[in-house]
Amino acid sequence: MTLEPAPLVATAEAPIPDGMRAFWHQGAGGARLRAAIAPSDGPARGAVILSPGRTEPIEKYFEVTGELQARGFWVLVHDWRGHGLSHRLLGDRLKGHAAGAGDFLEDFRRLLHEAEPLLPRPWISFGHSMGGALVAMALAAGERRFSGAFLSSPMMGLEAARRLPLEVARLIAHGMVRAGRAEAWVYEGYDPMLGPFESNILTHDERRYERYRAQLAACPDLALGGVTWGWLAFAFDCAAALAKPAAADLPLTVVGASEDLLVATAPARRYAERAPQGRYAEIAGAYHELLMETDARRALVWREFDALAGRVAP
Repeated sequence: MTLEPAPLVATAEAPIPDGMRAFWHQGAGGARLRAAIAPSDGPARGAVILSPGRTEPIEKYFEVTGELQARGFWVLVHDWRGHGLSHRLLGDRLKGHAAGAGDFLEDFRRLLHEAEPLLPRPWISFGHSMGGALVAMALAAGERRFSGAFLSSPMMGLEAARRLPLEVARLIAHGMVRAGRAEAWVYEGYDPMLGPFESNILTHDERRYERYRAQLAACPDLALGGVTWGWLAFAFDCAAALAKPAAADLPLTVVGASEDLLVATAPARRYAERAPQGRYAEIAGAYHELLMETDARRALVWREFDALAGRVAP
């Protein structure tokens, strides 16, 4: 299969993983989307499909990709629509926008179909935050190509909206969309390039935080800013959909962060507990971005992943 090559951005702190190559693929509505594949170090145990969270491009997961390669996995990692170097939804590329989950899920289905002949089995899905919620929705919609799923801080509720019942917050967001404000900022003034480490709520690890800032400085087109009302309505819709009783019946681990100030951990715990083969673990003292955290906290996350992988791809 011939794939059109796509660029990857290397920095001194984050070189491109061994053998990784990026390519363009076509998503829903003809959107031009970016993905990348990296081979395993040595004999393959299978493949991990890595789905980042909101704002996160492929490059942010170079370190994670290398760690998965060292574990014997091929890795497929992708930019969601509106993220990284994939098609942006609005003229202002810093606006984090969405028009429902449908296109995201169709993009994901098409990507898996495109990659199917390229990746060894079994497959493990690894989704973080927004990516974790979309993976869970894909599983609920009938995606059966995965043998296991690992969800890191999945976006199954927004911590910022915890003072309002889900349906009330959802009605407010959809009311703004119906009022013609779907593409308007929920809040303005967010600058993804300049936030100091001391005020961040993503990680306690300054080196990894500054490494990502260096990647954005090297390629500002990777950056994404705050959200629109359309994105917020989409996020609440995801939370509502995943609050339903059914959960994926496959080996599943959900890992939450005890100090998460972005997504709510309780809905993720309930999701894991509903799953017939589910497990929930919480990393004490961790912020939202678990695999961008300090080495000690990351080691606990990798312990959970390795336990799941040991069942699915021994």
